[in-house]
Amino acid sequence: MNISIGNDHAGTEYKFEIVKHLETKGITVKNYGTDTNESVDYPDFVHPVAEDVENKKADFGIIICGSGNGVNMTANKHQRVRSALCWTKEIAALSRQHNEANILSIPARFTALPQAIEIVDTFLNTDFEGGRHERRVEKIAIQN
Repeated sequence: MNISIGNDHAGTEYKFEIVKHLETKGITVKNYGTDTNESVDYPDFVHPVAEDVENKKADFGIIICGSGNGVNMTANKHQRVRSALCWTKEIAALSRQHNEANILSIPARFTALPQAIEIVDTFLNTDFEGGRHERRVEKIAIQN
């Protein structure tokens, strides 16, 4: 499995721990995030993640900022991206089961680190249910 990850300054600590956790599971992680706590502009670190997911260079993306909102909004500008802002493992599971989310957005200032790792594991280990959800997912992207 290949994961692309991006973060702003509020998500640096979480990014390092999530990458370490994923690599112990044999998952390949491409880091597009900042590695410092200096203030940065989150879109610069999110667009590359969304592009990897959109172009199937990554199976999933993980994006992290303080609230999770800015990174989530940015990722969802990409047509084949369904980024989900998740602050519990239950929401992460539903985002995969019902929405076939392919990017996980984590609000670092509103989750504890062990909780964030649990959310990541749930997201990556939950399958899309298809069925009635599939026709809804097909209607998400704007058709030109």
